[in-house]
Amino acid sequence: MRLAPARRPTVSDTSHGWLVLRGASGNNLRRIDVAIPRGLFTCVTGVSGSGKSTLVQDTLFPRLMYEVYGTRTTWAAHESLEGFEGIDKIIDIDQSPIGRTPRSNPATYTGTFDMIRELFAMTPDAKMRGYKNGRFSFNVKGGRCEACKGDGIIKIEMHFLPDVYVPCEVCKGRRKSTGCADP
Repeated sequence: MRLAPARRPTVSDTSHGWLVLRGASGNNLRRIDVAIPRGLFTCVTGVSGSGKSTLVQDTLFPRLMYEVYGTRTTWAAHESLEGFEGIDKIIDIDQSPIGRTPRSNPATYTGTFDMIRELFAMTPDAKMRGYKNGRFSFNVKGGRCEACKGDGIIKIEMHFLPDVYVPCEVCKGRRKSTGCADP
């Protein structure tokens, strides 16, 4: 694995075609058109409230579930969806813990976080500070927030009532040590 010297250019491989959603207008989306390359790992980004969840979770995912599996569901308003032919599986992966601990999630389970930690450790800042891969882990001392042990939440025992969980005041729910910069 190597660290790119500069931001990589946009991939122009369209050999697998495009998934095209037209006229998406759920919630705060204003009749937007989106073209997503098929066969490539694609990330949807934007500021808080810009419509990422509406686009993916409320529009695209339920519509694809209908087209691929015939699932009876509702989706946010849009004009059309093209390019879904040949898609045979839809998987919804969210940030929910896989097990009984917040430390296990799809990224840890699949080993994706291992690669991310390796990349972070290769940055010039990490090398200068002597940070190794573990420094970027929620599970080890030095990488995790010690106040919440990397959980991001603090359990408040209410004795005769159900326990209450609140965001950690030290890491603000980020789970990591204050010495690690945001990626």
